[in-house]
Amino acid sequence: MTSQMRPPAPRPCESCPYRRDVPSGVWAQEEYEKLRRYDAATPDQPPRLFQCHQADADSTGGRICAGWAGCHGGNLLGLRIAVLEGRIDGATFAAAAEYQSPVPLFDSGGEAADHGRAGIDQPDADAVRIIGKVTRTRRDLRT
Repeated sequence: MTSQMRPPAPRPCESCPYRRDVPSGVWAQEEYEKLRRYDAATPDQPPRLFQCHQADADSTGGRICAGWAGCHGGNLLGLRIAVLEGRIDGATFAAAAEYQSPVPLFDSGGEAADHGRAGIDQPDADAVRIIGKVTRTRRDLRT
């Protein structure tokens, strides 16, 4: 059986909310709040995978967010359930659980969320550039 969800990219994308060098204010408040939930003890986390924001939300060929995997590692309930449900295979699980980011990431989802929310009301020029890039890439974000 092949995985529907691919393993993390070699490096977190430029817009990844877990990257320390991403501008704040790129994503909506509710997207940043999702990050905090994965800081909980494993049984209390959301039971789903966190997909890279570069793919449409309903994409069947998306990949696991590299920043999410790099920040939280093998203690993710979503990874464990995805294996049990056949949404990822063992190799994809291992790639995500053992992922080491080549760029600095926040130490927790809460830190990433706090940073990201800081610029929501007035994103700087870098954030606006990244928002435009993501909007051009994702069909589900276009109005």
